Amino acid sequence: MKFARTTAVLLATSVSLLSSLAYALPSDSSKPINVQADSAEMDDKRGVAIYRGDVIITQGTLKITGNTVTITLNNNGDIDVFTSVGQPAYYEQQPAADKDIVQAYGRTIQYFAANEKIVIVDQAKVIQQGSTFRGEKIIYDTKKQIVTAGRAKQGTVSTPAPRINMVIQPKNKDTQTESSAP
Repeated sequence: MKFARTTAVLLATSVSLLSSLAYALPSDSSKPINVQADSAEMDDKRGVAIYRGDVIITQGTLKITGNTVTITLNNNGDIDVFTSVGQPAYYEQQPAADKDIVQAYGRTIQYFAANEKIVIVDQAKVIQQGSTFRGEKIIYDTKKQIVTAGRAKQGTVSTPAPRINMVIQPKNKDTQTESSAP
């Protein structure tokens, strides 16, 4: 009986997580949710669900992967934070029908549901509309589609990178080509 209750809580947790993450395409939230992992456990008292072993979570255009994904609930039972750890952990989602899929990679990816921000730490990389952002730590605001890159706290990264690296693509390549013609 306890196994059935834990399984139901794990499923409900997954549904809540993915519904709150599905900010992008309106159709994402109506798509089926698929959670794959080698194992899962739920600590009801602490409000923590842990998925282990090649974890893959998908719903519509949303995809989250990692070696371990931990979901933490707040006191109301809503998703507070999810943490994906991997070599690398991965996040992708299409923000709008006319936009390219946003991809994020890092050794740790945390999603904070209350403010819809993703924090990528250690070998962090975000690809957004052809532009690439790399650094020790990247914060991606999914609602505003804003990327902030910088240094992580000392001791939290496996490969220190004192400077960020950005490759920003021009907004309209055709207009620039035409205006530069003699």
